[in-house]
Amino acid sequence: MSKKEYIIPIFIPFLGCPHDCAFCNQIKITNYKDTMDKNKLRLEIEKNLSYFKDEDKLKEIAFFGGSFTGLSEEVMVGYLEIAGQYKKKGIIDRIRLSTRPDYINNSILDLLKKYSVDIIELGIQSLDQEVLDNNDRGHSVDDSIYASKLIKEYGFSLGHQIMPGLFEDTFEKSIDTAIKSIKLKPDMVRIYPTLVIKDTKLSNLYKAGIYEPLSLDSGVEIASELAILYKYAKIPIIRIGLQPTENINYGKDVIAGPFHPAIRQLVEANIYKKYIEFLIEEYKISDEILIACKDQDISLIAGNKKANKTYFYKKYGINIKFQSINDEKYLSFAGNKIDFDIDNFINSYVEENYGGDLLLD
Repeated sequence: MSKKEYIIPIFIPFLGCPHDCAFCNQIKITNYKDTMDKNKLRLEIEKNLSYFKDEDKLKEIAFFGGSFTGLSEEVMVGYLEIAGQYKKKGIIDRIRLSTRPDYINNSILDLLKKYSVDIIELGIQSLDQEVLDNNDRGHSVDDSIYASKLIKEYGFSLGHQIMPGLFEDTFEKSIDTAIKSIKLKPDMVRIYPTLVIKDTKLSNLYKAGIYEPLSLDSGVEIASELAILYKYAKIPIIRIGLQPTENINYGKDVIAGPFHPAIRQLVEANIYKKYIEFLIEEYKISDEILIACKDQDISLIAGNKKANKTYFYKKYGINIKFQSINDEKYLSFAGNKIDFDIDNFINSYVEENYGGDLLLD
């Protein structure tokens, strides 16, 4: 599926961020060791623009890494002035940045509003104070709540970034974080199952046997539950898992944790697995199943390397077949035909397992 927009990523590792969080090594994560000056910023923007072929697609400058609003006002304004020039000329459509919750206040938001910033993503990571403290995050849950509400009051689009699987995190704490996040009404979310990166406190805890990271299976499972909650609340999930790079790979700088280059696909396939298993048990299916759907959905429903098909054959002795069809989506078995409706399943699943009050203030 082609992307709906073009992103110009500008990385500012460690700039503006004096904190040393247990999980973080921004140079490793971004693969960017240099600092950005104004000339380099312009060159980076122009280089990316030269790759864009579809003039009708939305174009966005996104400042990632570090904590943008922790930069000195002079440096921050320098970057925003350049980004703002491109936006004013209609060359780009949006400006996005990411920062820490404790680096948000009225004066900062006044400045960001002045320079036409559109989206502010907060690295809240967890909404459990013990998890924040154990990972040397350096801010409070109240900071995340205050910053989220203030950003919304100012009219910016709000993004949340959360990290299940941190040191001393649990499945229940991660679920609680998502539910609290949903009640703050972010406009989008990123789910980053925690990876152990070289040269971090987390890597030392892991090597000492004190911290046990999520396995790939457990990372996919918790990310699936979180994704189901956000889907229920109709909050777009713009990314699951860190972007693989030359460094962000096993055998490179990732030494443990649920890394997979296509973890989002694993998560989506796992949600389909939950749905099909529900249908099998609800309708007491014991015969062959035919799923009719669009071509692009077949691989997700079948699972990575047909893992879902294998699972249902081994557990239930049921073979799943597929039919490519564009105008409807259904499941049939033994002469019966039912709508294949994942959204309705998600609604029922959340209301049964977590209660239906996630949309309430």
